[in-house]
Amino acid sequence: MLLSGCAAGDPAPSAAPAPGPEEVLLGRLIADKERTIGLYTQLIDAGGKALEPFRDRHRAHLAELRRRLPVRGVTGSPAPSGSVSASPSRQPRVTLARLREVERRAAAQRPGQLAGVSPALAQLIASIGACEALHVVALPRSF
Repeated sequence: MLLSGCAAGDPAPSAAPAPGPEEVLLGRLIADKERTIGLYTQLIDAGGKALEPFRDRHRAHLAELRRRLPVRGVTGSPAPSGSVSASPSRQPRVTLARLREVERRAAAQRPGQLAGVSPALAQLIASIGACEALHVVALPRSF
């Protein structure tokens, strides 16, 4: 009788290595940028065409973050319930004040994300944070 299974000479299947801290951080940053772009898109679709340059900057950030993510497929984490991917009836109303608060919180997180990352990634994160901080004051009060 022949049994299949692990034999002493068979190599063990190789598991993909766990993502490193920078990959995990990149995944979170990508997911956050996707949510922020979604918020901007909602307001733009509601008539806030003046917000397109702000969204375009976030899209540029997203493209650069994705470019730095290793090819092996680490992606942003799923959007939490109630975020822009939830059904429209469950979404909190998007306002300029809410968008300003999203930008403020994001900019405030950036300094804490610099520790332990490569100099190139630290520079990118710091630049993104500076842009987000500028958005807080540059966003229009109404459209």
